[in-house]
Amino acid sequence: MYFCHMQISRTINYICIVAGGLVALYAQAEEKQNTYLLIGGLMLLMFGIYRTARHIPSKYENQHTEEEPQNEDDQDR
Repeated sequence: MYFCHMQISRTINYICIVAGGLVALYAQAEEKQNTYLLIGGLMLLMFGIYRTARHIPSKYENQHTEEEPQNEDDQDR
């Protein structure tokens, strides 16, 4: 069940990224640019990127546990 939810969420993220990029390109390509359409496309693109990046773990998340002990009390153990 969880895997299915992740797959749907990932698909929605990719659809937002592609649709936002296409809308932004379309708004930019017209002779008279539609600013609101361009902003909407960029917002959709950034929303998809944000949702995708939320699930990428930080490379610094476990850095504290891999380092040497921070104080003398930890060295005695």
